[in-house]
Amino acid sequence: MGSIILNIGLIEKYIRSFRLSSGFLLGLVIFLLPVIAQSQITKIIGKVVDKENNEPIPFANIIILNSLQGTLTDFEGKYSLEIKGVKPDSIRASLLGYAQNTKPISIGIFQTINFELSSKDQELPEVVIRYKGNPADALIDSIVKYKQKNTFQPFQTSQFNVYTKIRLEANNVSERIVGRKFMKPFQFVLTYVDTSTINGKSYLPVMMSETNSVIYERKSPKSKREIINASRVSGIDNTNVSQFLGSMSQEIDVYQNFTEIFEKNFVSPIANFSHDYYKYYLVDSSFINKKWCYHIMFKPKRKQELTYTGGLWVNDTSYALVQINLRIAADANINFINDLGVEQQFEWTNDQIWMKSKERLWADFNPFENAKKIIGLYGHKTTFYNNYIFDSLDYEDVFKEPTYVIIQENAVQNSDAYWDTIRPESLTGTEDGIYEMVDSVKNVPRFQRIYDLLYGLTGGYFPWGKVEIGPYFKFFSYNKVEGARVRFGGRTSTELSRKFRIGAYLAYGTYDEQFKYGADFLYLFNKNPRRSLFVSFKYDMEQLGSSPDGRSTDNILSSFYSRGPIDKLTLVREYKTYYEHEWFNGLINKFVVQRREIFPLGNTKFIIYPESVEDTVYLNSITTSEIGLDTRISFHEKYISGKFSRISIKSQYPIITIRYRYGFPNLFNTDFTYHKLNIGVKQWFNLGTIGWSRFNLDIGKIWGTLPYPLLKIHDANETWLFTESASNLMDYYEFISDQYINLFYTHHFDGLLFNRIPLIRKLKWREVIYFKGVYGTLTDANRKFSEFPGNLRPLGNEPYLETGVAIENIFKVFRIDAIWRLTHLDDPENQGVSKFGIFASLYFAF
Repeated sequence: MGSIILNIGLIEKYIRSFRLSSGFLLGLVIFLLPVIAQSQITKIIGKVVDKENNEPIPFANIIILNSLQGTLTDFEGKYSLEIKGVKPDSIRASLLGYAQNTKPISIGIFQTINFELSSKDQELPEVVIRYKGNPADALIDSIVKYKQKNTFQPFQTSQFNVYTKIRLEANNVSERIVGRKFMKPFQFVLTYVDTSTINGKSYLPVMMSETNSVIYERKSPKSKREIINASRVSGIDNTNVSQFLGSMSQEIDVYQNFTEIFEKNFVSPIANFSHDYYKYYLVDSSFINKKWCYHIMFKPKRKQELTYTGGLWVNDTSYALVQINLRIAADANINFINDLGVEQQFEWTNDQIWMKSKERLWADFNPFENAKKIIGLYGHKTTFYNNYIFDSLDYEDVFKEPTYVIIQENAVQNSDAYWDTIRPESLTGTEDGIYEMVDSVKNVPRFQRIYDLLYGLTGGYFPWGKVEIGPYFKFFSYNKVEGARVRFGGRTSTELSRKFRIGAYLAYGTYDEQFKYGADFLYLFNKNPRRSLFVSFKYDMEQLGSSPDGRSTDNILSSFYSRGPIDKLTLVREYKTYYEHEWFNGLINKFVVQRREIFPLGNTKFIIYPESVEDTVYLNSITTSEIGLDTRISFHEKYISGKFSRISIKSQYPIITIRYRYGFPNLFNTDFTYHKLNIGVKQWFNLGTIGWSRFNLDIGKIWGTLPYPLLKIHDANETWLFTESASNLMDYYEFISDQYINLFYTHHFDGLLFNRIPLIRKLKWREVIYFKGVYGTLTDANRKFSEFPGNLRPLGNEPYLETGVAIENIFKVFRIDAIWRLTHLDDPENQGVSKFGIFASLYFAF
């Protein structure tokens, strides 16, 4: 989770394990079809300035005459309004000390109305103020003091209904694109274009989802479940998307000290230490739902910190939030987001507590800051909460469900009439037509061609009827063992079956003149909780001692980023099958059966010295047969599910993996018996305003007397691309152990230091530190049992250590690491050791 360091191996891993959903790809296609038009709702944006000096006027009152609708200008004098249900004829701007100004409104269109206010002398009665300090600060202190009382804490259980609507839209549309021949088949989408009151950009809706669910929460023991009763996504029958777009997928709790958005810790304006980050202003007071409330506005004290601007309404007796509007600071150090805001409303519920009743979240995505000609994406989420029930014992059984999000049968099959009855607010004319528009676009032949192209580029496989050809990045590669390698492969698509997938490939090397091949079969008994069966066979090259996230040797990019020749490969014939069983969210077992035969390359042989035989034994291959049990413990882990695979995206708790293997003696011509145990712990965690950290701890032991290919050859990296899961300055076949401990730790400061340097601050670079340590031992029996190739050796009494610093977010996509090797610098067995290295990576993170 967190940021993604995109080396070759990670690209391959992510493409292999996840494909973009058809709904999102559909959005990408329509994302290329921008046009300009107008909506039927009256939308107004504008700015209020001082007529004499053109300075913005904050906190000015903006009122729609003959209605109850209005707002205040922000710190930059800007405002926005979206008017529904009335026919306004004029709008007025006013502020004490200025002459008010009224202007007419055009009904049913988007418009920009700016005001210039002239100063005006005004006599006021004498007022004696005895209060010392800022009254807004005192109110913030009271909000912090009564935080726990104003949350769920008084109740053991709670139940409430949630309706969520999410829209994805293309913005920054341009008229010059409309007339292109490419656009002609899609001219019918013109009627669906609208304009945002948040930033004044024209946008085209490309995807929409609606979800109706019930959420159950329990305080002790803490638990939460969401039951999705109804869901639809742009006319697409996709329960995986439904699960991700449910209410629990994205939550913002302003009562917490930090609000986590795109895995960045934004300081809440009501954090316990909020006075260190914000300035507060008391600007108004009024009745809201018959409760007297105060209006406070706030802005950051410093530049480029992860903070907000905005305002909040607080009740005068309970000091609970009644409304809050957040907008990320314009110069916050976050990528690909030009704007992001959150609006939350609370209601006095059951005459007991203020509960959230509505939330609106929006984000303006664009790879370039403040780009007006580059097409971007605009995401918008609206959520309604109602029907709260507290401390009811009628639904305790729901917490026994194995998954946190439960999708009811037929949840995606509800009629339009059903949705019309359960929506808290009606769809706009544009929203109402999105489902029909999406279905119409899908029927355009040109769309299908674009869809197939994007599908192939993002997923690695290009559709061809009921099969998919790929992955394209493995069609050609080069290494010293095989020479030029050509590979052709494919797999079945969901057009054939949504329950099973069959894959196969054939490869040929021009130097060794050998064919390699492989095939696999995956069957999904159930997706949630996940139950699957996997069977595979391969006869191909492997790089022993390569990390799981490292590059594969047959990737087309492997030939260009290696620090040395790719000449340490091993030929492997492998039969493997496993059954994966997710008992409930957080506990997965995998039962594995595997047979492997490892061949030395060329005319070499494996040499062993068994005690039972006086002479040296030369082996043409090493054969093993093993069974195993894998266990994964991941409390409250969240996933994004593809059609056959899924990716872990978040867990606030450590993820523990336990891997055991037993090698059978004398089974299928097996040569060796052994036990292998590996325990891994990894965790990602935020450290507030100083960034975030991640660590991986890996401990393992091997019982048995074995030749070196069956021992732990420590993960190394012989490329110029940084790899977190390997020792970057260690060479392949350098160190070996039969019991070991491996620790990786990194901390990302997210610009904590660079943000305070005036010139560097504009670059938005971010600082990273890194540490890697490996310690292992090798028994005398295993040291003497086989002949080690080259410089392969035990670590001895000294661990392998390396550390580094990095600058990431260079042009938003690059990372540069400087790494120092700290130990094993003068080993006589390896005089060519690299003591220092510069590594580069492609890097994408918010």
